[in-house]
Amino acid sequence: MKPDRKTAIIIGMLLIFSFIFGVYSSVPALERPDYLETLPQIETQVLVATIFQAAMAVVYVSITVLVYPLLETYNKKLAVGYFGFRIIGAGFLFVGIASLLLLLSLSQSFATSSQANTSYFEIIAEMLRQGRDILNHIGMILPWSIGGVILYYCFFHMRLIPRWLSIWGMIGSFFTLLATLLLMLNIIQLVSPFYFILNAPIAFCEMILAIMLIVRGFHSIEIKTNENEVRI
Repeated sequence: MKPDRKTAIIIGMLLIFSFIFGVYSSVPALERPDYLETLPQIETQVLVATIFQAAMAVVYVSITVLVYPLLETYNKKLAVGYFGFRIIGAGFLFVGIASLLLLLSLSQSFATSSQANTSYFEIIAEMLRQGRDILNHIGMILPWSIGGVILYYCFFHMRLIPRWLSIWGMIGSFFTLLATLLLMLNIIQLVSPFYFILNAPIAFCEMILAIMLIVRGFHSIEIKTNENEVRI
């Protein structure tokens, strides 16, 4: 097995893991109006979600590190831009873990507090909940989707994957970027069909990419750079 084939398989597997970890890092109870009362009852689920979110961030960093050398052979500046945006996005995921743990701690204190202090806990909890949403769905997704545009743009010119998939990836990344901007401007809600529709294209694209990398690997082609010709 050639090193590049191994790299393709590893990236494909990591993409699949990112989907799995993303599902298990969610805490649906936070969307309920009584989440402060509910969180102490599902403490184990919340702690598991934090572990999966940390694992997802590690996976994202790993994918970025593996892809960077491939993009560098085409255009170093774009590769650095991709690397920077993706690392920033992964960093916000790590920070989001703290918000969830603070929410859990606050909910446990709320459960033992007197009724006179409930408004104080509710205000702080809502700030933390909204802060977590901002970190995970704006702070993380905004730079991540910009990195996605760079990634699929480079793939399109390098022809490491089918061009139709590169175009799909660029369009899907633009849609995700649009969804994030609309969310940031409070035009759409996080839990809404429109937000899901805008994010669905890139999700399907990356699942297809993952399967393709595992089964077929990257295309083997020659890329002309400003300095020399590199075979990938």
